[in-house]
Amino acid sequence: MTSHTPQLHTGSHDLPVSDALATFMTDGWAATPPPDGPRVPGFARFAGRRARLAARFPGERLTIPAGELKVRSHDCDHRFRPHSAYAWLTGLTGEDQPGHVLVLEPDGEAVLYLRPRPPRDGGGAFYRDRRYGEFWVGRRPDLAEAERRTGLRCAHLDDLAPHRPGRDAAHDAELASALSELRLVKDDWEVAQLQDAVAHTTTGFEDVVRSLPTALRHPRGERWIEGVFQLRARAEGNGTGYETIAAAGAHACVLHWTRNDGPLDPGQLLLLDAGVETDTLYTADLTRTLPLSGRFSPVQRRVYDLVLAAQEAGIAALKPGASFRDFHRACTGVLAEGLADWGVLRIPAREALAADSGLYRRYTLCSSGHMLGLDVHDCARARAEQYLDGVLAEGQVLTVEPGLYLQPDDETLPRELRGIGVRIEDDLVITSDGARLMSSALPRTADGVEEWMDGLLTGRDRAGRPD
Repeated sequence: MTSHTPQLHTGSHDLPVSDALATFMTDGWAATPPPDGPRVPGFARFAGRRARLAARFPGERLTIPAGELKVRSHDCDHRFRPHSAYAWLTGLTGEDQPGHVLVLEPDGEAVLYLRPRPPRDGGGAFYRDRRYGEFWVGRRPDLAEAERRTGLRCAHLDDLAPHRPGRDAAHDAELASALSELRLVKDDWEVAQLQDAVAHTTTGFEDVVRSLPTALRHPRGERWIEGVFQLRARAEGNGTGYETIAAAGAHACVLHWTRNDGPLDPGQLLLLDAGVETDTLYTADLTRTLPLSGRFSPVQRRVYDLVLAAQEAGIAALKPGASFRDFHRACTGVLAEGLADWGVLRIPAREALAADSGLYRRYTLCSSGHMLGLDVHDCARARAEQYLDGVLAEGQVLTVEPGLYLQPDDETLPRELRGIGVRIEDDLVITSDGARLMSSALPRTADGVEEWMDGLLTGRDRAGRPD
């Protein structure tokens, strides 16, 4: 009797490669051009960025990894996005970067270690390797092509000495902080990338409004909204910069609602927080709270107008030299005053705003904004004295996003207010004398939102002309 050992791991679903097939796969291939242009977008800026980083750590070896693939399920990986610091220093933003590493040597030379395109007459990795092979995931550059595209000396990833002394951005807090701090002020090219992200996001919000009649009929209308915006984000850029929040009714009181599995009710508000990430990985971050009927009810408008007044106060506080926290204090001051006027706060606003109280935060828990750039919460590894406790500077890009989140089960609230969540979020760049609203194409007033929605749903623009 022949014993049989069961196979305990399925492994590849493919048939074995025969010797004949392996030989046949080695020749008969035409030369193909690299898929991308001759230079990375923004090429002229990256050498200066690397030099500024090296100057922070003179004579030290710095390692900045792109990151690794992460398994989503079994043998399926998440789509890859390089680490923002790596992208900021190299301009490489594609999905062919997993495992690649930028090294700044002590003498200042920058070397990019990568997994180059394997030869077609070699061991067959181009069709055998399901994770990195060209037949499976697409063409990547060879070393010479990568050098032309980046201006860096490029070497095979296998030649990277993993145990040489130095700082690794994945583990060294000081290096990670320096990388965040260097990114706090955006140059003109970065601001232009962010403006593109805002423009595409604005178009995505218009798509969403046009889709509302269909979404209102769907049992998971929130998810329909998410899908409509995702289509625009993938068509115009790399995708969304973060998970879309499409929160209807009381779901809008959940600050990071991303389940997006609820229905839409015409009597409710929809809080849509979404941003398109460009191919260069800069993301917008906008929020509008929309009446699903097309018209705010009186109580919805009352909440909306208070949040808008808070945002206006926050925007007015933006200028070079102002404390980063000033705009948040301006927003929360208006919200606390309004809550006190409504009788929701049972103490004066000034008492609720005191550091040893903060009672107003029951209804507006989170901060009123953050830096924006390659990450939606950009530069988050910067030291507090350079960011949260620092001052604003020309060229910084940030959000102003006050909100009220009136929980459906909060018995301190009048019944008519329970379950209403409103956030208004815009992206702004600090200028020499204040701030420029990058997202001005999206209306912010209640009347403006209603008129804008009506125009999109009836096919007419805000001037009454056919769209």
